[in-house]
Amino acid sequence: MSATVGWQPFGIPFEIILFALTLLGVALLHGRTLEVALSGLAAVTAYKVLVAGFNEGAGVQGLVSHLHVEWVILANLFGLLMGFALLSRHFEESHVPRRLPDYLPDDWRGGFVLLAMVFVLSSFLDNIAAAIIGGTMAGTVFRQRLHIGYIAAIVAASNAGGSGSVVGDTTTTMMWIDGVSPLEVLHAYVAAGVALVVCGIPASLQQQRYSPILKHGLASERIDGARVAIVVLILAAAIGVNVTTNVAFPEAASRFPFLGFAVWAVLLLTAGWRRPDWSVLPATLRGTVFLLSLVLTASMMPVERLPDASWPTTFGLGFLSAAFDNIPLTKLALEQGGYDWGMLAYAVGFGGSMLWFGSSAGVAITNLYPQARSVGAWLRGGWHVALAYVAGFAALLLALGWQPHERHGEGRQVAPPAMSMEAR
Repeated sequence: MSATVGWQPFGIPFEIILFALTLLGVALLHGRTLEVALSGLAAVTAYKVLVAGFNEGAGVQGLVSHLHVEWVILANLFGLLMGFALLSRHFEESHVPRRLPDYLPDDWRGGFVLLAMVFVLSSFLDNIAAAIIGGTMAGTVFRQRLHIGYIAAIVAASNAGGSGSVVGDTTTTMMWIDGVSPLEVLHAYVAAGVALVVCGIPASLQQQRYSPILKHGLASERIDGARVAIVVLILAAAIGVNVTTNVAFPEAASRFPFLGFAVWAVLLLTAGWRRPDWSVLPATLRGTVFLLSLVLTASMMPVERLPDASWPTTFGLGFLSAAFDNIPLTKLALEQGGYDWGMLAYAVGFGGSMLWFGSSAGVAITNLYPQARSVGAWLRGGWHVALAYVAGFAALLLALGWQPHERHGEGRQVAPPAMSMEAR
């Protein structure tokens, strides 16, 4: 618990007001998002150190203890976002995306098939990697001219694809480790599938009108097998280390950022084979630091209990997840119990797609397409994402109803599953 309660104007903890002002600044000053996020982090940190304290203690010592708890998540996210930016360049320069138009329909359906590919990739790979690979492919087949609505749909597809798989998203993996059966999460795909259709079709139509898909691939471009191999090695190393550390050494996995380390180890070891495009890192760094600032600020919020478990509460958590880190929300829900875990997984997973900074996949893809770093443009162009969230949630509720599980911690898995590589 916090060392002191702190200020509560109108009954609202002051740090939550500071965080809300930070998010408002991000929405209004989309050309200065990094500066706004860092200012908000500095203000919240100073207030927690000087006045309110942290759950881990008061003052500077409480801050140090809090950072000790959070540093592995932050380091993994830093390594993955920066490393996958280099992976995307390897993938683009392999020329595989340039051959893709030969295998996609040459109208709006091609854009939808590409979104479906991102959805499937994310179910077993990683939301960040799936979004980046999808964004790289889309950039090629649409001549580097992507509609913001389609960019939002790529993020939505990546978040939807991981929502029903216990290895597809950090939140669902947390549930499995806590004793939730994989079958209790699987029905999230009822909602996710509906959401993919509801946002995917209008987004594909938007994109086809904005910049039609290439009708033919560049057959003259020779596939660079070495770069393809490097991409495969990076993903294989990340997945392999992910599985090994969390199954065999779960305590060690909570103390060292093995995922980010694995990605960078492969990048550096293969640099002599094919040189990474280091020039993408400065721009990627800004987006990465921005997201880490928001994640760290969110971790300091005094959210110690959620409202009573119900489908309206779960529905609201989806909207909250667009601005608030979904990892502590999921942790609180697991401690509280009584949730429909598949419905919760969909809500906190897909909900982050409604804003560009609502998930690490969104921040990663806006590193590729900076024009999407505008809350207003994202909401206008990606209006179908919020509609898809509501439609998917309604479809799941009407088809299967509210299925709460009070005793989620019973019958825990002997070996925990691999943690997803996404931090949000």
